[in-house]
Amino acid sequence: MKSYDVIFIGSGHSCWHGALILKMAGKSVALVERDLLGGTCTNYGCDAKILLDSPIELKEALERYEGIGLAQKAEVDWKSLMQYKKGLIGGMPDALSGMFDSMGFDVIRGAAKFVDSSTIEVAGEQYKAKKFVIGTGQTYVPMDVPGKEFMHDSREFLDLDEIPDHVTFIGGGIISMEFASICLSLGKQVDVITHGSKVLSAYPQKYVKNVVDRMKSMGANICFNTELTAIEEIPGGRYNVKCANDVSIETDYVLVAVGRKANAEGMNLEGIGVDYSDRGIRVDGHMRTAVKNIYASGDVVDKSIPKLTPTAEFESNYIAMDILNPFNKAIDYPPIPNLVFTLPRIAQVGVDVDKALASAEYRVEEVPIGETMVWLNKANKDEHITYVFDRSNHLVGAAVYGDEAGSYIDVLTLIINRKMGVKELSKMIFAFPTPTYGLISSLIPMFLKKN
Repeated sequence: MKSYDVIFIGSGHSCWHGALILKMAGKSVALVERDLLGGTCTNYGCDAKILLDSPIELKEALERYEGIGLAQKAEVDWKSLMQYKKGLIGGMPDALSGMFDSMGFDVIRGAAKFVDSSTIEVAGEQYKAKKFVIGTGQTYVPMDVPGKEFMHDSREFLDLDEIPDHVTFIGGGIISMEFASICLSLGKQVDVITHGSKVLSAYPQKYVKNVVDRMKSMGANICFNTELTAIEEIPGGRYNVKCANDVSIETDYVLVAVGRKANAEGMNLEGIGVDYSDRGIRVDGHMRTAVKNIYASGDVVDKSIPKLTPTAEFESNYIAMDILNPFNKAIDYPPIPNLVFTLPRIAQVGVDVDKALASAEYRVEEVPIGETMVWLNKANKDEHITYVFDRSNHLVGAAVYGDEAGSYIDVLTLIINRKMGVKELSKMIFAFPTPTYGLISSLIPMFLKKN
């Protein structure tokens, strides 16, 4: 029976980053993977999404210049774009396999099941380790209504050679709103059906309203407070989406994105005393499960921290250092930037803007940066930033609406994390003319205002 210092169950960002640290520290390490090497984000999540989204973002940016420098309308060839995506993203597992080989990781193929707290079984073989890290992520679960066999998930959508003419999204979260933005930009008919009174409820609702209004102006049908009851197949290869309040929609494709379930079943966790639910595996401040030699990382963890690729990597790195230093401090998350890839983007970090507006503990400042610095922002006049300051005049939160939201929020995250103010920023020189320069120029005067 082969033995290791640490076995990671999973090979995505919640695992391999920590595995690399441990291997470089001289530990023997193995990765167990039952699906594609690299996990969801690499193969059929974030990487595929941004590759397919980027030309559409560029197309929309070019459309703002029609009549002021561009005479020809930009078009996106989805079929050729998808072939490019399949070639590039499809090669990722082989590339990772080569990288893991060069790092000296053993890769064990198959589904892991715990025999006891120090032993797992994979494909009929048993392996021992002093420590385990579970990073198996989450999975799509279809809604339990008649016609669920006609539902599709994000993985399937991101592999479509052609986008159907009419797409109906169930759910008002990130996946639905991002993919709906893509479809609308491509001229498709779109419905969004959500049981709640809001979409993107975790984001500043002022900016969400901008996105919703824009989608509606492009023809989107957005149904709030609406419950899906059934999907029926109808002639012509189409579907009838039925809802509780007499809403009935004929469509070509139904994508369901109303929550995911932790991949914690099937590993005999209950048999060895690891506590978990559909929300995920419960861990302590050191990311350890109830069985202290077994850690959990990433989306499989039951946590309030956003389940994002960067937080999974952060946790993976933390676990590696905790294994190397048993007296390590409990995990301490820094401000976490969160970006939704609608068109335009919405980003936020730190103290929630809507909560800050409802509290006397904060000062909220709004900057219509798209209007004041339009020459820097690719003619995006709607671009907007909201800053949140505490009573000590520290920047503690921010939200951004616009194409540059991702770049802006990373810079603002650094400023918040380092508690930088006028004194620190005024000692720096930024490239000009760039959107980042415009961001800093808009921010410095805000520090000088009184609470």
